[in-house]
Amino acid sequence: MRGRATARRCTTARSVAADSSQSSGARAAAGLRAGIERFVDVVGMATSWVALVIVFLMAINVVLRYLFSIGTVWSQELEWHLLVPLVLFGMSYALRHGDHVRVDIVYTRFSDRTKAIVDLVSALLTAAISILVIWLSIHYVQQAWAIDEGSPDPGGIPHRYLIKSLIPIGFALLFAQAVASAIGCVEKLRRP
Repeated sequence: MRGRATARRCTTARSVAADSSQSSGARAAAGLRAGIERFVDVVGMATSWVALVIVFLMAINVVLRYLFSIGTVWSQELEWHLLVPLVLFGMSYALRHGDHVRVDIVYTRFSDRTKAIVDLVSALLTAAISILVIWLSIHYVQQAWAIDEGSPDPGGIPHRYLIKSLIPIGFALLFAQAVASAIGCVEKLRRP
């Protein structure tokens, strides 16, 4: 009898130790997820102001072009260049808030557990694609820096390599958000 109680106590002590290590790991993962999501929110909110700048710039360009017959290559290229951070940083913000494209007709019919599994697979695929784009874009960006790439058009914006540098940065942010989303999905799947 005594041996049994001792065995139970040891088993219980081991399970408590395992539970506490799992919960500390889960807390660390939850902290990582929360930190990434806060950062993505800050970047997303800051980037959202770029949309307002683009609207004003386009409106000014249209007024100058059609009312005064004035237009510059530089201002038109600036519109395109401002779209780069808006898209590259906005995609992680959209993923964070679930505003990305999804087939909701099918998705809404899934159980909560199936939704979490689909979201987990999507997050892992997003992370893999992000790593691939980062890896493929590094040489592209290095080449742009090496040749001091600028606009090929006269009067265009110089230093185009700065804009191209946002490609791996934007996908690194998307990778981080995909990891945070995957952690959130695992948390949902672990709940009873």
